[in-house]
Amino acid sequence: MQTPPTPGAVTITLADAIHLAQVNASQFRTAATDASVAHEDKVQARAAILPNLSYTTGAIVTQGNRTDTGVYVAANAPNEYLSQGVLQETLSLTQIADYRRARALEAVAKAKREIALRGLVTTVVKDYYGIIVAHGKFQNAQAAAAEAQRFLLLSRQLENGGEVAHSDVIKAQLQANDRELAVQDAQLAEESAKLELAVLIFPNFNANFEVVDDLEQPPALPEFPQVQELAGKSNPEITAANQAMQASEHEVSSAVGGHLPSVTFDYWYGIDATRYAVHTDGINNLGYQWAATLNLPIFDWGATQSKVKTAQLQRDLARVQLNEAQRTALANLRIFYHEAQTSRAQLELLKQSMDLAAESLRLTTLRYQGGESTALEVVDAQNALRSARDNYFDGAARYRTAIAQLQTLTGNF
Repeated sequence: MQTPPTPGAVTITLADAIHLAQVNASQFRTAATDASVAHEDKVQARAAILPNLSYTTGAIVTQGNRTDTGVYVAANAPNEYLSQGVLQETLSLTQIADYRRARALEAVAKAKREIALRGLVTTVVKDYYGIIVAHGKFQNAQAAAAEAQRFLLLSRQLENGGEVAHSDVIKAQLQANDRELAVQDAQLAEESAKLELAVLIFPNFNANFEVVDDLEQPPALPEFPQVQELAGKSNPEITAANQAMQASEHEVSSAVGGHLPSVTFDYWYGIDATRYAVHTDGINNLGYQWAATLNLPIFDWGATQSKVKTAQLQRDLARVQLNEAQRTALANLRIFYHEAQTSRAQLELLKQSMDLAAESLRLTTLRYQGGESTALEVVDAQNALRSARDNYFDGAARYRTAIAQLQTLTGNF
C-alpha cells in the first residue's frame, strides 16, 4: 500500500499529527485556555484569603489659623506627612469556600481539557487512517481496473478465436469502464481524506504531505479487567463530574457564609507626623496602629437565603449528573471494549476473505480460458476481490479507531 512520497512532501507520523493537532486545533486550544483561566481564578481566590501588604506615602496640607490644627477640624496639624506600610486581612467562610470552589473548578477544567485531548486524538486517528484506507482503496481500484483491462483483452482474443460470443466482450468492456470510474472516485476520496486531516493539523493550508502507513501493525488489546482498572483510575469524564459536584458543595458553603460574621484586621506601621522624618525634635515618629472589625449580618430581605437555595439546587443537579456520568461511563466502557474486541476478531476473517477472493479470481479466470466458466462469473470474481480488499482496509481502520475510542476512557495502554 505504501507508495513513494511526493517530491517536497512532508512525512507525518501519527504522533506528529496528534502533536500538530494539539497546537492548531481550536477546539482543544479552547479547552486548554479554559484550564489556564481556571488556574488563574484559583490563584486570585487564594489571594483573597491571604493578608495583603501595601505601602502608602503622602502629605496633607491644611490652611493655618494660628492654631496647632489649622482651619479644618479633622486636620491633626497644618502639615501632616504619612509614610506607612499597611497589612490587611479579612476572614470569612465565604472567602474560604470560594477558594475551595475555585480549586475544584480548576480540576473540572483540567479534566475537560483531557476529555478534549482524548477526543481530538480519536478524530486524528480516524482522519489519519482514513487517508491510509483511501490510498489503499485507490490502489485497489487501480489493480481492479488493470485486471478488468486484462480480462477485456482476453475476451477479445477468445472472440477472435471463435471461443466466446461478442456479448462477453461487451460485458468485459462495461466492467473495464466501471473500474475506470471507480479509480477516479477513489482518487477523489483520497484527496478529500488528506484535506480533512490537513485542516486539522496545519496552521496554514498544506496538502503536500504523506502519512506513514502502519495499518498492518495493529496495537494489542488488553484484557477487560485491566481496561476496567485503567478506566477507574483515569476516566476524565468521571473526574470532571465529581469535581463539579465538589464545586457545588463549596458554592453552598459560600452562600451559607453570607449568614455568618466576618472579621477584618488592619495593621499600619510607619509615620504620621508634622514632618517627613523618623524623629522630630527628639520625638520618635515611627510607630504602629491596628484595628479589628467584626461584621455581623442581620437582615437583607432574604437575598442571602435565596443564594443558599440557588446553590443547593445546583448541588442537587450536580449530584444527579455525577450519578449519570458514572452509569454512562460503565456502559460506554463495555460498548467501546466490545467494539474493539469485535473489530480485532474480524481482521483475521477479512484477511482470509481477501486471500480467498484473490484465489477465486485466479481460478475463475483459468476456467474461463478453458471455456468452463462465463464472463459473468469472472466479473463477479473481480468485484468480490475488490470488495474483499476494501473491507479489509475498512476493518483495519475500524480497529484503530475503536482503540482510540476506548482510550478516551482509559488513557493510553
